[in-house]
Amino acid sequence: MSIIHEVATMTAKGQITVPKPIRQALDAHAGTKVTFELHENGQVVVSRADAEHEDPAIGAFLNLIEKEIEAGRGVEEISGDVAHEMLEHARLDIDLDEPIEGDVDL
Repeated sequence: MSIIHEVATMTAKGQITVPKPIRQALDAHAGTKVTFELHENGQVVVSRADAEHEDPAIGAFLNLIEKEIEAGRGVEEISGDVAHEMLEHARLDIDLDEPIEGDVDL
């Protein structure tokens, strides 16, 4: 069952306008990249391209960088322990000082 059902008309050039309720749900605006996934049943799923990374640490890091840039600081000026701030924003309880067990590929 759909949460939102909208219809868009394709132009002769293969272009469509994403309906406003869908843009709002995706928080999409001019310049936002979207992905299209075609499933075997013919269903197409549209999502924000940046939403593909569901790793909370990556999301927290990108949010932290965005806030620092918005505050007028460059990436090289980020203060504090970035790893701890990322984990805090991601709401993960991980001990960064805990030894790593097993092999690690870098």
